[in-house]
Amino acid sequence: MIHEEDRTTQMVALDILYDVGARDEHPDHTGFAHLFEHLMFGGSLHIPDYDTPVQIAGGENNAWTSNDLTNFYITLPKQNVETGFWLESDRMLSLSFNQNSLDVQRQVVIEEFKQRCLNQPYGDVGHIMRAMAYKVHPYQWPTIGKEVSHIAQATMKEVKDFFFRFYAPNNAILVVTGNISFDETISLTEKWFGPIERRDVPQRQIPQEPQQTEERRQTVERDVPSDVLYMAFHKCDRQHPDFYAYDALSDILSNGKSSRLAQHLVRERRIFNSVDAYISGSIDAGLFTIYGKPANGVSLEEAEKAIWEELILLQQEQIIEDELEKVKNRYESNQIFSNMNYLTVATNLAYAELIGKAESINEDVANYRKVSTAQLQRISQTTFQRSNCSTLYYKAIKKD
Repeated sequence: MIHEEDRTTQMVALDILYDVGARDEHPDHTGFAHLFEHLMFGGSLHIPDYDTPVQIAGGENNAWTSNDLTNFYITLPKQNVETGFWLESDRMLSLSFNQNSLDVQRQVVIEEFKQRCLNQPYGDVGHIMRAMAYKVHPYQWPTIGKEVSHIAQATMKEVKDFFFRFYAPNNAILVVTGNISFDETISLTEKWFGPIERRDVPQRQIPQEPQQTEERRQTVERDVPSDVLYMAFHKCDRQHPDFYAYDALSDILSNGKSSRLAQHLVRERRIFNSVDAYISGSIDAGLFTIYGKPANGVSLEEAEKAIWEELILLQQEQIIEDELEKVKNRYESNQIFSNMNYLTVATNLAYAELIGKAESINEDVANYRKVSTAQLQRISQTTFQRSNCSTLYYKAIKKD
């Protein structure tokens, strides 16, 4: 349990992070972590309806799932905070596991899959790019799952097995922030979570992705408004010191109108209508992705060539200090403002504890400050290689 008191608010946040995500799923039974994000609101052992007590207590709640974790939070007025401990402890103890809840939530997830991945322009990009970039690691499928059938065929036994494998007090991080004392937090935590027994959580054994040694390319045609270019490069894991350099490099390339790709390829050369670069914040080794919509009359081949010219420039010439300093200042400002909110502090502390220790939340700005121009040039030289790249030409079907 982690506690951070904030007397400037009349609210309290409980954030519970379960150390389970899509990477913990079986390749033939994907989408379960995301399904449980929904099932956790469908009734627990002693509480048939989660949302009604939250509303009566004047609270709000939500959740999200990633390939690495599942996170739940609830915010309540400080005088009603025990409602949060009661609700969260009961669904950690056990869900109700009624067939109606499973049927309802399963259909909700299936409809979400169809809406986001099948019926939306570019919705299948995540599936295509992950399958291209990862051949061994379970990051090869997105959080929502590989295909609809994996959720549609989920049985009650499979659901129960998944819950009791991963939803346990010894596989969870509880963070409590806001207008509540440390003593009251300890008392309520022991009262509501103390009786829940530890469970036999399996030791994670995830196959690590081998180094990519040759370029991977794919072209698809879809009924979409325009062509899009996607390029993904393998990078380090979240705890590697170079992670901060990769994050800074993605901002140098695409954060704001003065960034390199926006300035050189959108405004000056008019190669792209829009272009962006971002990194996955995944715990295991992730991806550095660049994507863009070429301007009218510009082919995907021409667009890709222009991207490589920018990447080669990063390899050949060190970024000037002022360009890097601007990115560092922006990050520090964002960190300061984001950690002024008691709920954001709760989620940030939970994640920091998951990947190391909660106190490291105070070291992030210093870690970004350590990034050097020489480091950026080095990772550009090692990362932006054709043998490390998965390239997708996502083409619009030509209509007569």
